Amino acid sequence: MLIAFWSAKGGTGTSVFTAACALVLARDARDGGSPSGVRVADLAGDQPAIFGLGADPDLGLTDWLRAGLEAPTEALDRLLVEVAPGVGLIPSGNTNRSASLSAPEAGAALAVALGQSASPTLVDCGTARDPAALAVVEVADVAVVVVRGCYLGLRRAVHSPAMAHTAAAVLVEEPGRSLSAPEISDVLDVPVIVRFPMNSKIARAVDAGVLPTRLPEPLARAASSLVRRIAPRARRRGAAA
Repeated sequence: MLIAFWSAKGGTGTSVFTAACALVLARDARDGGSPSGVRVADLAGDQPAIFGLGADPDLGLTDWLRAGLEAPTEALDRLLVEVAPGVGLIPSGNTNRSASLSAPEAGAALAVALGQSASPTLVDCGTARDPAALAVVEVADVAVVVVRGCYLGLRRAVHSPAMAHTAAAVLVEEPGRSLSAPEISDVLDVPVIVRFPMNSKIARAVDAGVLPTRLPEPLARAASSLVRRIAPRARRRGAAA
């Protein structure tokens, strides 16, 4: 099962929501007695900080992509870093290295490799502007766009090639925004299936690096709702493929 998260505008909350969904999936797997863990593939670069790691791992997806189409699938497993019970992170690595995320062919190969895992894999695709990240959105079993009620952000989303491969939207609610969920759904032509407020409690948990152990209830509830709605669809599509 491969689920891609993206946003047309940086700072929307995509990385935080991706991490929350991974934590919820891992918790549900443990509660159900499943030994299968959850993987987060980080193409945006913020997941180590969100999961409270002291430093960014030096090796990651950048290195795998630089190796080109001949990169072995099993090498991804060697990049895994445990960041929470049942959650393994495949970090982005050192994005300062050249030729890291520029090839769509490498991105498509990455999506296929990630989708072959027995563990559910969530991919933080950032703004999906990079060819490799866009390729992952295109190949994923389900792609979800994270938006705020911001006209500029919606305008960018509508014009993004990733929107053509996106099944649903998550709305991060902010005070003072006038656009409603039905209006956003009409603009993007996909359903807004989850809403949650980006409040100070969530921001403090992220800033303090304690999100894995103190997942705020509004965020946990939204992530759980999304997982319940799209995970079965992703599994069916993955099995059919």
